[in-house]
Amino acid sequence: MDKELVTQIIDRYEADPGMLIPMMQDLQAEHGYLPPEQLRIMAAEMNVPLTRVYGIAMFYSSFRMAPKGAHEVTLCMGTVCHLKGAPRISEAICEEYGIVPGGTTADRLFTLQAVNCVGACALAPVMIVDGKYYDGITPDSALDILSALPREEEKVSGVQAAESSSAGAGDVEGA
Repeated sequence: MDKELVTQIIDRYEADPGMLIPMMQDLQAEHGYLPPEQLRIMAAEMNVPLTRVYGIAMFYSSFRMAPKGAHEVTLCMGTVCHLKGAPRISEAICEEYGIVPGGTTADRLFTLQAVNCVGACALAPVMIVDGKYYDGITPDSALDILSALPREEEKVSGVQAAESSSAGAGDVEGA
């Protein structure tokens, strides 16, 4: 199965080494990340050094080398958020869940990203969870928000209810 998928992707681009990035994007679209074994197969099939494939995967921030969590959590670490306590919020999340920024919890409940700025300085500090902005958060409120996240099976069964009651992605909520 692994080799079949990689071969299909390579064939789609006529094995053109100049199309390695789109091939890797297609591979990631299938899995949500770039599985190492499939990268090895791709490199071998394309007769491209594995270091080149990994160099591309590491250079572009859009590529993921590990599966994402069910929920995407983005913590703004910009200047204003930093001054208003973002480092303490990050420490609390990391300590509570045994995670590092850029990582995914062992149970794959969420992926934590620390970013330079989300452009919402007036709301600092800001955390975004699955596209929903939370402003004025504290370490305690951030942990409360994360502990209330549904598990993947709850998320799937509650999607229709959440969609009908939500005002839309990008809503802002005070913490």
